[in-house]
Amino acid sequence: MGKQKLSAKAARDKAARDLRYANSDKRKAHRRDSQKKRRAAKSNGQSIEGKDYDHKSGTFKSVKANRGNGGAGTKKEGGKRYRVSKKEK
Repeated sequence: MGKQKLSAKAARDKAARDLRYANSDKRKAHRRDSQKKRRAAKSNGQSIEGKDYDHKSGTFKSVKANRGNGGAGTKKEGGKRYRVSKKEK
């Protein structure tokens, strides 16, 4: 997947939107949680190199496997329909 071909104004606007989203409270909470899980897994001796934490399954998966809802796309589970089980606190 290549870089989007956007005009200079559209690229600036997109960069500003992306930055606002990345720094939102919800995204910060997700990053904190993922970092906490990574630190815990490393201290337990798990090999997590090249893997991301999948909040839906509660496991570490390859980056490739952790995208797109297992091949079903994200349309059916996006936005308000996205549910993550609250296994642990």
